[in-house]
Amino acid sequence: MQKRALGQTGLQVSALGLGCMGMSWSYGPPKDKQEMIQLLRAAVERGVTFFDTAEVYGPLVNEELVGEALAPFKGEVVIATKFGFQAGRGDTNRWSVVTSDPKHLKQVAEASLKRLRVEAIDLFYQHRVDPNVPIEDVAGAVKELIQEGKVKHFGLSEAGAQTIRRAHAVLPLAALQSEYSLWHRTPEQEIIPLLEELGIGLVPYSPLGKGFLTGKINESTPLASDDFRSTLPRFRPENRQANQALVDLLTRFAENKQATPAQIALAWLLAQKHWVVPIPGTTKLSRLEENLGAVQVELTPEDVQQLTDAASQIPVQGARYTEAQEQLTGR
Repeated sequence: MQKRALGQTGLQVSALGLGCMGMSWSYGPPKDKQEMIQLLRAAVERGVTFFDTAEVYGPLVNEELVGEALAPFKGEVVIATKFGFQAGRGDTNRWSVVTSDPKHLKQVAEASLKRLRVEAIDLFYQHRVDPNVPIEDVAGAVKELIQEGKVKHFGLSEAGAQTIRRAHAVLPLAALQSEYSLWHRTPEQEIIPLLEELGIGLVPYSPLGKGFLTGKINESTPLASDDFRSTLPRFRPENRQANQALVDLLTRFAENKQATPAQIALAWLLAQKHWVVPIPGTTKLSRLEENLGAVQVELTPEDVQQLTDAASQIPVQGARYTEAQEQLTGR
């Protein structure tokens, strides 16, 4: 597995990471714990050294899963986790309250260290920007955690350009995690140029469009009520039908490269910048191996430009999030 550097703070990770959220949360019921432990360890055996979790996934249980699975590999892997939410009042508001209060942030770090079974958090992201806490205060609190040896690197998730710049001035950011794929290219407008200017890595989540770009989902695919995609405008049947044109494009490229649509989608991301590290998630060994095969797919600069230009001609239908969810991004 190739390695890539995130930021300028010495953080080296595998070119593809593994997003762990779906093992415990969001895509239907939680998966069998022992099977997921085996999958996480299989990823390490195949060269993956970068694993992504968060306090809110589960909540809490995903960190516990990742911590147990990766305990035998201390010093060999990089575990990223996130702070920034807390439980609200009532079941409907559970973990919907955004907070990065420095005192709370430090409490989260202590709890995450225990669940992850590590002495220091490799990469600690602010999960969503808190409009009530200056980002300078957040960066300052993480800086103190780094000085105490409890955190190694700082990151933001779904933050806007000014927030990134202000945070980086206080504490250099290793990475920004944001959604980025062939069906969500907004970061190209302002964020990617800024990251290049400041020397910050980009970690695209949902690099396969929450599964849609794999070609395994169409307008007829049922989505259960406990699958959060059922709440997203982009996954309404009529929008899935319209967006099939993008999957068809990937399929044509895949046939020419003897690859799969998912591999082409990931290879396209890897070809964007040498500091882009996608974190596709999966709960199946076959999909893990398919995704990792993207590293071996060779796209020439002409291939990349052709795919980019063709995708630009396909208007993606449907918002990626509801209005309420979108309010938490891009600040």
